[in-house]
Amino acid sequence: MFITPKSFRHAAVACTAAAALVLGSAASAQDQEENYWYAAGGKNFPDGQLWATSYGECWQSAGGPDNLPPCEREMAVPPEISVQLLFEFDKYQVPETVVNRSVLDEIDDYIAKVQASPYDEYITVVGHTDAKGSDAYNMTLGRQRANAVRDYFIAQGYPERLLGPAESAGKRDLLPQYDPYALEQRRVVLRSEVVDQ
Repeated sequence: MFITPKSFRHAAVACTAAAALVLGSAASAQDQEENYWYAAGGKNFPDGQLWATSYGECWQSAGGPDNLPPCEREMAVPPEISVQLLFEFDKYQVPETVVNRSVLDEIDDYIAKVQASPYDEYITVVGHTDAKGSDAYNMTLGRQRANAVRDYFIAQGYPERLLGPAESAGKRDLLPQYDPYALEQRRVVLRSEVVDQ
């Protein structure tokens, strides 16, 4: 068999095509590997597994296999904190009528964290009282405390759309570790949850 220049050209074209096919397959496999979603965690612990990318990014879809929950988004603050905020008698403005001003640092820190969160965090403020007074009086008192703190969030620039209406538990949710009439019962509770954007 004779090898002609034309045969060389055909062979060169065939080699180039084969090389492109091999390189293309490798690139395609790499792309598929980079985009591949897998169950992170041990096979023996399906409840602890999460869908993740090869970059470790969480899968956020609500659907998927029953035994693989979606990743939970990390909140900037705990789901609930309690702050013992004391006001001057029958006055409810933050910070003007707050007796224990040092507690405001806790609230300021909380606000700074939720403002810096990459997610929208919906905040509910609940006011609590001690056992003194009637139930109706204490429900109003708790709501006044919660409203004062809610207004403070807005004054600090937190979006009003991410704040629930002020709530009151009055004296209905007393802390069992303290006397019902103790100062520790007078508090506001901040509750946070991440909302879908």
